[in-house]
Amino acid sequence: MNPVTFAIYLAVMAGTTYLVRMIPFVLFRRKLKNRRLIAFFEYIPYTVLAAMTLPAMFFSTGNIYSAIAGFLAAMVFALLEKSLLTVAVATCLATLAVELITKFGSF
Repeated sequence: MNPVTFAIYLAVMAGTTYLVRMIPFVLFRRKLKNRRLIAFFEYIPYTVLAAMTLPAMFFSTGNIYSAIAGFLAAMVFALLEKSLLTVAVATCLATLAVELITKFGSF
């Protein structure tokens, strides 16, 4: 990639990043009072994170069954309000167990 093309790409990305962060401040100069709008903006980060994480979770392993097992383990331990480390370890162990079972037939 030549330096001119790189500079153009960099300028477009920087401009886009700046605009995305600046537009809310320009549009909403005064404090929001609408409860629905406030609730909507509070849930946006969680929604974006879920939209990026869930598809990657199901296609990160070569086996859909191990991905589903990991997802279910994560959901169960998260709903039981376990720590993040406990959820991560349980998810990894569930995924590993199903991967080993499907690869070798049994333990």
